[in-house]
Amino acid sequence: MKILVAEDDRLTRRGLVEVLEAEGYQTFQAADGAEALELFDRVAPDLVCLDIMMPVIDGYEVCRRLRARSESVPVIFISAKSEEIDTVVGLELGADDFLTKPFGIREVVARIRAVTRRFRAAQAGADPTAAAAPFVMADLEVLPDELRARRGATVIDLSLREVAILRLLHDQAGKAVDRNTLFNVCWGVDYLPSSRTLDQTISQLRKRVELDPKTPHIITTVHGVGYRYQPPEPPDDR
Repeated sequence: MKILVAEDDRLTRRGLVEVLEAEGYQTFQAADGAEALELFDRVAPDLVCLDIMMPVIDGYEVCRRLRARSESVPVIFISAKSEEIDTVVGLELGADDFLTKPFGIREVVARIRAVTRRFRAAQAGADPTAAAAPFVMADLEVLPDELRARRGATVIDLSLREVAILRLLHDQAGKAVDRNTLFNVCWGVDYLPSSRTLDQTISQLRKRVELDPKTPHIITTVHGVGYRYQPPEPPDDR
């Protein structure tokens, strides 16, 4: 999923990109409104994070022009302006959400995931073939379009990348999936591999999807190779 980050402050832009790429999104960066519009036309992003106070063309005008191009692409305004009128104007222009600086990483992630869920649900409603089918791993049901998993009544939030990891392991059930394959499929072929990055991601994912992360049954380690999902044996009817 592609996200356009339009923000003139370099540090804020870099921070947002790092958070989004850690979640599994592909990002494109714009430092002003004109560049944001050019990138939007060129890369056709699935979601736009848009600052208000930008040079050349401000965020309000960018949003107006984006809505003339597409009524469905989600837009999240991100701005240092905090007055209620700014929020109202942004939403009236067609923004899907509004974040005010300073904001925390968890808040950004939660808002992005929420908008992503709404976007995927709308896609599935317009084109049922676009919906990603749920799948089961042991006692865990993974719901890709919701960026969630369920174990009984317990709901577990997931990132795009975490869903991709679980899907890959599920599709290769019983087989050892090597690290290069995990990186190529779940991070992209342009990503420079780092064993620490993969192991940390798996460790965090285990904490949420395993009943006991110290003795995992969904994501097991294959030493010297990578990871594997071994489906439980069917019950013996004898």
